[in-house]
Amino acid sequence: MKLLHIDSSALGAYSVTRELSAAVVAAFKDREPTLDVTYRDLAAQPLPHWAPVADAADPSAVAAQTAMDEFLAADVVVIGAPMYNFSVPSTLKTWIDRIAVAGKTFRYTANGPEGLAGGRKVIVVSARGGFYGADSDFDFQEAYLRHVFGFIGITDIEFVRAEGIGLGPEQRTKAVSEAHAEIGTRLPVAA
Repeated sequence: MKLLHIDSSALGAYSVTRELSAAVVAAFKDREPTLDVTYRDLAAQPLPHWAPVADAADPSAVAAQTAMDEFLAADVVVIGAPMYNFSVPSTLKTWIDRIAVAGKTFRYTANGPEGLAGGRKVIVVSARGGFYGADSDFDFQEAYLRHVFGFIGITDIEFVRAEGIGLGPEQRTKAVSEAHAEIGTRLPVAA
């Protein structure tokens, strides 16, 4: 099985999503010791923003193709996605722009768009400074990720959330501990 591990937090060692996404990957490795993991750190090595490329040798085109190849090769994608300003980091949005490509991961048909990237499992690890429930008017992160992955055909998507981490050290510790417990009891499930 192949797993693609994506981190997008700019906080380095202080990142909750980096810690928790690594725990999800470790849980998969415990279950499947021969797991083939590809790691991409979007904060350390951001992809260039999408722009029309005329030359296939352009570094932007090479980076985009590499990101697409990594994604298409994966059975499972684990994404560390902190909430920045109610959404996802721009580096993660840029990666999504590189994998949501007509003719590769979706196509347009007479009956509307059709996802071509199904059969993969996506696990999103989300860290949020406040609390955002299903009824929140401020959570554009989870709805966006569910929609974009659904658009490309991925319906097997799970979220692990650490909420309220900006409310102080005690709440941060509690949220991270609860997320670790969730990873230990609920994840990983079969891809």
